[in-house]
Amino acid sequence: MNITVCIGSSCHIKGSRQVVEQLQQLILKNNLGNYVELGATFCMGTCQQGVCVTIDDRFFSVKPETVSEFFNENVLSNV
Repeated sequence: MNITVCIGSSCHIKGSRQVVEQLQQLILKNNLGNYVELGATFCMGTCQQGVCVTIDDRFFSVKPETVSEFFNENVLSNV
């Protein structure tokens, strides 16, 4: 599973750094390092939708305060 987080200026302002840090912690906490690859990219072209995150080819809008819910629903349930 490949998770990519936008770190472009708009997403950065909306908390992409916190999203990345929380995802890193959740991946480690759940021992998913062999199953989940976390990466970053610049603008995904949907800046108005918050911190842009993709899992493989699926798009999500994630906020720092919704990372745990996002992770549980879209990562843990699919690994």
